Order: sequence, then structure tokens, then C-alpha cells
Amino acid sequence: MGGLLTGIAVGATPGLAGPMAMAISLPLLISAFGFTPDALLPVFAFLIGIMKGATLGGAVPAILFNLPGTPDAMMTTLDGHPMAQNGQPKRALRIAQLSSVSGDTFSDIVLFVCAPFLAVIVERYLDLPEKTALLILSISFIAAVMGASVGKGLLSVSLGLIAAFIASGSDLSPRLTMGIPALREGFSLTAAVLGVLIVGEILSTLEELWRNKHALKVKDVENRGAIDGLQRGDIRRIVPYIGRGAVVGTMIGALPGVGSTLAATLSYTLARRRHRAITASEDPQFGTGVPEGIAATEAANSAVSGANLIPVLSLGIPGNAAAVFLILAADSIGGFNPGPAVFTFTENEINPQLVTAFGIFTLMALGNLLNWTVGGSFMRAMGVLAKIPAHYLLPVVLLVAMTAIYFQETSMFAIWTTLGFGVFGFFMRKMQVPVLPFVIAYILAGPIERSAREAFSASGADPWFLFKSPISVAFLVLSLAAPVFLSRGGKKPS
Repeated sequence: MGGLLTGIAVGATPGLAGPMAMAISLPLLISAFGFTPDALLPVFAFLIGIMKGATLGGAVPAILFNLPGTPDAMMTTLDGHPMAQNGQPKRALRIAQLSSVSGDTFSDIVLFVCAPFLAVIVERYLDLPEKTALLILSISFIAAVMGASVGKGLLSVSLGLIAAFIASGSDLSPRLTMGIPALREGFSLTAAVLGVLIVGEILSTLEELWRNKHALKVKDVENRGAIDGLQRGDIRRIVPYIGRGAVVGTMIGALPGVGSTLAATLSYTLARRRHRAITASEDPQFGTGVPEGIAATEAANSAVSGANLIPVLSLGIPGNAAAVFLILAADSIGGFNPGPAVFTFTENEINPQLVTAFGIFTLMALGNLLNWTVGGSFMRAMGVLAKIPAHYLLPVVLLVAMTAIYFQETSMFAIWTTLGFGVFGFFMRKMQVPVLPFVIAYILAGPIERSAREAFSASGADPWFLFKSPISVAFLVLSLAAPVFLSRGGKKPS
């Protein structure tokens, strides 16, 4: 409940986002609950609550003030804000809530069913060389589909791997330290991820506000005498659009690195074509405040969040920023290693990781239940947060983030590392280099190296171990084909 309400408040505040709140909360939660396996589910509970609440709350500023806090919320403004301007803000928010929670619930059910089966298939049919090649394919695919160009995505992945390999490995002496004593332990994973993702975003937003010399300004919605609230026939109208949006969002969310922006855009486009085909020319069309536009967008971008955890739990591969912080929590606390081994059933023995996985499923179901009940009321009360000027809010967020890092690491070097990666993330954004491939590559660098070393050792030190299996060869060919194919296809949705 605490995470959910925090997430709704954060999502309703322009300039903030769910991953930012998860990043700040993670060190504080670990400091409060400790590093024992008993802390896993309480920490996951708060983070999952933020993830679900922020998805729901993101519609508030988009509908009431035409201020999309995230790129996927841009599609919600197209029909949500016109409906609010027509004097029906409560109706728009209610439709957004029903659509968002419906899409989220559908994708969670798909997660509960598909993740165990996918993990069992991977564990049964893929050996160490195939798993290594699969991880290589994953970061290649993420680099290819994220950002304005394939080249910048590959650059981001390469930089993430280089940064992660500093002082790591099983060599007798730390590598790539250039003789600097401070680098002998490498960079803290939490500091590096929070620096690039969160501090870099804060610096970029503050620089944009300073350059524009204006804070975000909002206008109150005027009531023009229209009857506000759900109307007769609204639910029957939006159900088909919710269903299609949920399917689109789930399918896209199950692919690592493909975000909710593409899902929202695709769902809205398909819904608009469908609406034009079945309605008369004099009926209200998309962009004028129709319920179907809100439903299609919110169902799709909410369905991405649950489906994004399919590759996380079954393969250990994060697909979006929220999944990154769930993996970061598991790595920091220990006792849970997302991947195919999570869903291993052993006779006469309890797999504690399997217990944790089904605990996560339970937490997601509880989050949906709370969103269905109290989430909507709290969401509609959070419109006032959109009036907080971002140039006052973001410095406070930066201070809290630095404090949270120091709580966990108790080291000034971690603070300087976070700020250094934050500046690095700021310049990546200025040069339009996507930051999420950097972070995912940084997280996957360790598993890739461990898997490759184990496969190399198991093959009797055969340097061609990746080419001995047709499955691993197929994965490697696909990892080369994805960037080549997408680079010829022009600019991709980011």
C-alpha cells in the first residue's frame, strides 16, 4: 500500500517517474530491512507498488493539464485532455483507471502463466553455450531497438560492458584499473545505475528548465456544464479497445528493451483506424475527447509493465527501467537470482527461489487489487501535485537520491561515483545516446562473463565452444542480424 500510494503521487507529478522513485527508495529500503533473504519480499512489495502506482498516476497530469510526464503518456493527452477541457475530467480519469488496471491485470495473468513455462523450456533445452549466446542476443536486440539509431544503441551497450568489466573477473589482479587504487574494487552497481538513470535525468531536466527560463505551468480545468463521471454505455464502448490494447501491450512488453511508448502508439493507431471504420463520419473522432482513445492508450502502456517481467523472471534479462531496479534489489540483498533456475522443481526439497517468485506473483495480484479499489480515488486526488514547479522539486529529489546512496554504501567514493555517472548520463542524453542499453549491459556483463567462463571450462577450454551447438549459432546469427536489419529499416521507435 505504501509503495502504491507513493507511485501514484510520483506518477501524478510532472518531472518525476516510477523508476526515479524506485531508485531513491531502494537504498532506503535495504537500509531499513537489511541484507537477509527475509528482506526480499518487503522490498519487492514496495518497489512493485511504486511500479504499478506510477503507471496509474501518470495519466493525471496528462489528462488534467496536458503535461505528459513520460513519452507514452503523450498519447493519453490526445483524448484525455480534450475530454477534461469539455468539463469531464472525472470521467476521463475514471476511464483511464479502468483501462490501466485492466491492461495491467491481463499482462500479470500472462506473466504468471508464461514465465514458469519459458524458464522450464530454457533450463531443459539450453546448455551453457546456448545460454551465453542467448544473453549476447539479448543485449544486441536491446541495442538495436532502443534509441534513434542502431549505432548509438551499440555504442551505449559497449560503454556499459567496458564500465562493468573494470576490476571484475576472476583474474589475480583487478583489470582495467589503470593503476588507480580507488578503482580496485570497481564501481558500485547501485551507484552506477542510479547515476546514469536518475541523476543524469535530473541534470538534463534542470538544464532544460534553465535554458527555457520557465517552470512548468498548468491551467485549471474549467467545467462547462457537462455531466461529469462515467456515463451509460462507456464501459461497453471501451471494453473492445481495452482488450486489444492489453494484447498489444503484453506482446510488446514481453520483448526485452521494447518500451511502453511503442505499445501506446501502436495501440492508439490501431484503435483510431478501427473507430473510423465502425462509426459514422459525424460521430466524434479520436483527438476530440473520445473514451476509446484513452482506453486504448492506457490499457497498452499498463500491460507492458507486467509482461516486462517475463524475461526478467524466466531469463534474468531486464526489459525496462522498473525491471532494472527489481534485479538490482535482488542482487543487493541476495537469496534470489532471476533466471531459469528460479522455477526448478526438485523432489522432496523446497526451492526458496521458487517460493520468492510466487511471492512476487502474489504481490502483483495484491497491487492490482489495491489499484481496483483505493487506487482510483487516490489518483483523482493527486491532481494538485502537477502544480509543483519542477525547478523546486528536482533539487530536492537529487539531494534525497544522494542521501539514499550514502545510506547504503556509507562511502564518499560512492557519492562521487554516482555524480560522475550522472554527468556521464547527462552527456549521453545531450548526444541522444540511449541510456537504458548502457544500464542493461552493465547488469548483464557479469552473467555473460560467468556463463562464458563456465561454458569454456566445461568444453575443455575449446575456444570455439559457442559454435558447437546449432542453437547457439542461431542465436549468434540473430544477434548480428538484428542490428543490420534494423539499421536498414530507418529510424525506430525509442
